[in-house]
Amino acid sequence: MGSTLLDKLSHRPQRTSVRTPDHKRGLYLGLVPARAARVHGDMPLVLDHDLDVLPEAGRRLTVRRLASYVEDIANRFAAAGVRPGGHAVVCKAPNFDLWLLATALERIGAVPVMLSQHLDSEALGALLDRLDRPHLVTDGPKLRSLTADGVDLAGLTRGVIGVGDAGPGAVALAGFEGAAPVRPVLRGLDDPAMITHTSGTTGLPKLVVHTPRTMRSRLRPQLFLLGLMRTRGTVAIHIPFGHSRTFAAMSLCLLQGMPALLVNEGAPDAVAGFFAERRPWLIEALPNSFLAWEELADDPRRPFASVKFFSSTFDAIHPRTVRRLLNASDRRAQFFQIYGQSEVGPAAGRPYYRRFAHRMDGRCVGYPLPGSARVRLVSRDGRRPSQQNPGFIEVRWDGIAKTYHGEQDRYDANLHDGWWRTGDVGYRSAFGCLHMLDREFDAIPGVGSNLEIEDVLLDELAELAEVVVVPGPGSDAIPVVCTHRDEPLDPDRWRAATAGYPQLAAPVQIPLAELPRTATLKTRRVELSRRLKAGL
Repeated sequence: MGSTLLDKLSHRPQRTSVRTPDHKRGLYLGLVPARAARVHGDMPLVLDHDLDVLPEAGRRLTVRRLASYVEDIANRFAAAGVRPGGHAVVCKAPNFDLWLLATALERIGAVPVMLSQHLDSEALGALLDRLDRPHLVTDGPKLRSLTADGVDLAGLTRGVIGVGDAGPGAVALAGFEGAAPVRPVLRGLDDPAMITHTSGTTGLPKLVVHTPRTMRSRLRPQLFLLGLMRTRGTVAIHIPFGHSRTFAAMSLCLLQGMPALLVNEGAPDAVAGFFAERRPWLIEALPNSFLAWEELADDPRRPFASVKFFSSTFDAIHPRTVRRLLNASDRRAQFFQIYGQSEVGPAAGRPYYRRFAHRMDGRCVGYPLPGSARVRLVSRDGRRPSQQNPGFIEVRWDGIAKTYHGEQDRYDANLHDGWWRTGDVGYRSAFGCLHMLDREFDAIPGVGSNLEIEDVLLDELAELAEVVVVPGPGSDAIPVVCTHRDEPLDPDRWRAATAGYPQLAAPVQIPLAELPRTATLKTRRVELSRRLKAGL
């Protein structure tokens, strides 16, 4: 989902930017690398990992080399039997080659379907069944897992294409090296161009269909903001490489001439070393990645000293995290938060500054962006939406995804006279700022905002690495807490911090590693609640 400040930050008048590919006003991902290479061919892209699909490529690329790799892989896919309009599921270990594989598939007119390797075999089998016998592009560990779990790949797919040592049952992509060149294929503006999936926090993920038109529309507010900026620098990206947001971010980096650091290893110590050496100007990462990196604010390597902009989307960001990161920069840094989701892209956003971060309200997610979506609040009970009586948040614009593949009725149920119901509830402040209080599904009667309570507790208790309020047995509001280094929670400090929340039950402490999460590190609240009711 979503969009961030990466999208705002880079226009340098003395250098030429590539016009965004807009054949009839659509974004064709398969053409982006070649177009960028014509203007920014020598621009560097640095990885902290090796590519599974091209291990010989190394960790320092140029845009020109990247474009040649995309073309080569596209030729291999064509030789392997992938055809325009056909689905090709990409499901393998996290790696920047997820972007390469999807972009190459789109170049030959196929529809890449990006499924996270974190999905279990039952879910993957169900999603494969929802598609029209796609090709499956995967690696050895995932293929062996699917086979061991009895997934009928022969019946569900047209064939398995292996990346690296994929093992028995797969045709190796490497075996098509030197395949005959094929011309790029441009499909219709409103034809499916890519399918990603929702987080699956409430059950089986939905397959979100993106088109050239919707993907191009989502760049509009970002391109507007780009034109306002006079400086730019190196952008570090640490978000799932198969997420729709990555494809927007990479398009902007390539076409606007922003060198990129592509971060796969999110462990704090690894990140500190990589950033200390490369000195990024902007970092885009998941909220929970930033939360995990808070401890680096005191690291002697000072990995955030060079950062002018932090950018985040996908989920709520805690005020404590924002303050600590802003204070770790030597620059007049800003933290930009975007509110949106996979189905709608960017809906609202706002920057936070060090000087005012102490007054940050974590529920305030900002204002509609220029050229972006319209946002409205719809009453749930006939009364005007307010903080005490939040309404449904709905969004309307041409960036909304086309459909849920195989679930048109479920997609249509979210549309109300052209307005998309996000599933969140909130209100507008007196100054027009959109406040998102909770997912409708996660709201607990009599509790107020779960997310607001979590923000306060993280502010009060520095020892907390995460806290999540979910319904437990009897619908009690149970705070599940994780501490840094899994140290025991101090009961006296907890009682003092929660004195104003008598509606909370006693806390349940678990190791951070046991917190159920999605591929974008969102807490799977429904699953966590289920575990509590089952005795954890």
